Amino acid sequence: MSTNSGVAREVALPVSVFEALRTEIEKDAGTLQTVRALHHAGYTAGLAAAGNVNREAGGDAFTLSSPGFWTHISDYFKKRGWGALEHRSLHPGIGLLTSQDWAEAVPGSGGENAGCGMSSGLLSGLLSQLAGGAVAVLEVRCRSRGDGSCDFAFGSETAIHDLYGQLLDGNDLDRALEGL
Repeated sequence: MSTNSGVAREVALPVSVFEALRTEIEKDAGTLQTVRALHHAGYTAGLAAAGNVNREAGGDAFTLSSPGFWTHISDYFKKRGWGALEHRSLHPGIGLLTSQDWAEAVPGSGGENAGCGMSSGLLSGLLSQLAGGAVAVLEVRCRSRGDGSCDFAFGSETAIHDLYGQLLDGNDLDRALEGL
C-alpha cells in the first residue's frame, strides 16, 4: 500500500479498466481463476480503503449511526466514481448493498455470471477491516448479466456460503433467504 502521511493513495482510471482486466486475465486463466484473482485484488484494496473511509468519517466510521454509516459508505464510493449504494437488511445475518449505476458492471455484455468480482472483494475487504472480523460478500444480481441492479449480499462467511448454496440450488434471492 502506497501511503502519503498514512493515507492510502488513490488514482482515477477509466471504468473500462475493469472489462479489460477481466478479459485479459480470462484469456490465460479461465473464468473461475479470473473471478478469484479480481476478488483477491479487490479484497486487498478494500483493506487499504478502510483507512480512508475511517479518516473521512472523522476517525471511526462505526461511531456513526447505522443510517449515517451506510450514507457515508455510499458517499465514499459515489465520490470516487464507483456509483451509489443503498443498504437494506434482508435477513438477521445478511445485508444487501444495491447499486443502479455500479461502475464495474458492463450492461449489455450478455454474461451468464455476475461481473463485479473486484467489487465483491473490495466490499469484503473494506467491511471486514471496518468491522474487525471477516465479512463475506456475494454479488447476487449484476447489471452485466442483464439484472436491473448490482446487488451485493454480505454477512458472515457461513451465512453467505449458505445463501450461495440456496442460489446454486436454483432458488431466487427471496426463496433462498427463506431457506436460511
